[in-house]
Parts: sequence; structure tokens; C-alpha cells
Amino acid sequence: MTDLAGRTFLVTGANAGIGYATATELARRGGRVHIACRSRSKGEAAAAAIAAAAGTDQVLFLHLDLASLASVRQAAAEFIALDEPLHVLVNNAGVAGQRGLTADGFEIHFGVNHLGHFALTTILLPLLRDSGPARIVNVASDAHYQAKGIKFDALRYKTKGITGFNEYAVSKLANVLFTQELARRLDPAEVTVSALHPGVVASQIWRRVPWPARQIMTRNMLTIEAGARTSLHCATSPEVAGESGKYFDKCKVTEPSAVATPELAARLWEHSEKWTAAQAAEPGHAA
Repeated sequence: MTDLAGRTFLVTGANAGIGYATATELARRGGRVHIACRSRSKGEAAAAAIAAAAGTDQVLFLHLDLASLASVRQAAAEFIALDEPLHVLVNNAGVAGQRGLTADGFEIHFGVNHLGHFALTTILLPLLRDSGPARIVNVASDAHYQAKGIKFDALRYKTKGITGFNEYAVSKLANVLFTQELARRLDPAEVTVSALHPGVVASQIWRRVPWPARQIMTRNMLTIEAGARTSLHCATSPEVAGESGKYFDKCKVTEPSAVATPELAARLWEHSEKWTAAQAAEPGHAA
């Protein structure tokens, strides 16, 4: 779609990198774009810069910290309270090369890259259905091919490796599995769900990787604009409407890892649903 007037988008992690490039192009095509970011100062500055570049006043900031399920619930509630449609949710934000736990005690890559987006998406599902035909776009990675599976007990412990690559790969496998299971649960005429590999992009997601390794990893990577192409394809192309649950690379449907089975997807959904519900029920957590 070249003209996106009348379409509303929510892009997570759009203050920099692929998300920034995605939000900018959506705004240039006439879409109303909400950018959801952890840093209020950086998010507001990015919204202003995107609006100026696109020549529009239809770019807005939403505070969202995916490392806190309470923040996710608050952000979703604030968006719903705007009383406007949501045609496309782009789950773009992510972390890589970090170590530690989220505020709710989950390994940082899994907690941010998957569980935070799981909570956000499931809360916003009724709004997406009501706005249909709608789309959910999950930015995964070809790193998911490196994951051998998911050790669910390990997801409650700190990152083990120095670079966190194994944990990152598991979180990206979770993105693919979530896409597949969500597509099985939704009417594709109402909501289309896609996962994608953006290419290997020199974005700020790698900023926590120690410098010598980061220099090697980011050499010859794509620009953020090139990295946003498949996200934009999944968010706007008419061709994607009949391809719910699929994994895309270079704007084409590609076979995901053989590990991405319906059985593992169902187990991931069960755990994710239980964990997000449990956190919401705990005293002191936002409902």
C-alpha cells in the first residue's frame, strides 16, 4: 500500500534502528504512527524527528518498557483509552548482547523480545479484531535457526553467555512460534500475523556487545532503511493478507527452523499465558 491515510500503526522500539526507519516510512505514506519506547526523552525526540521528516503531525509517543509487564499493561491501557483503531501492530523492539533479568524475573532477551510483546499483543487483540482487517508483524531473526529448542526452566535465570547469543536465538525462535500459534488462533480475514528476518542490520540492538566483538559483528551489515523493507512489506503489502503465520526473509515467504513445531508453539503459548497472568495477579502489579 502506497497510501496509508486512515490507517493507524503502533511500532515498538521506534526511537532508533529498524523501528525508526519503519515508522518514518509509514508516516511518509500517510499513516498515523504511534511509537512505543522505553525512554521518554528519546521517544519524544524521535517522534518529533519522524514527524518533521514525513511532513506530518500524525506521529505520537507512547511510553513502553517491555522489560516490565506492569509497564506493558499500562501502555496497552493508555493506547486503548485513546479510543482509536489499530490496524497494524509492529512488534519491533528488541535487545541483544545483554545479560540479566527483567523486572519480573525472566531472562532479559526472552522477557523483552518475546514475553513483553506477547503481553502487549494479547491485550490489544480485541482492538485489532475490531479494526480489521488488521495485521501483527513480529520482527524475528534468522538467529532463530541456531536455537535447538526452548528450555523453559532456564528462562527464569540470568543470561549465561558473555554475548547472550544463545538466549537471543531462543527469544527469536519464540517470536516465530508466537506468530504461528497466534495465526492458528485468529481468523485471517480479521488479523494477519507475520514473522520476519530483517537482514543483519547495523542497529543499536548490538550496543551492549563488548567492542571488539561488536566491531566484527556489525561489519558489512545492512543500513536501517534496508533492514526495514521486510517489516514494511509485512505491514502494508496486499500479498501478505493470505499468508498468515508465515515467516518472511527479503520480502518472501521462507521456511522457518524445523524446531518451530506446532507442539512447541502450543507449549510456549501455555507458559507465556501463565506467566503474564501470574504477574498481573501479584500484589503491587498493575492490573
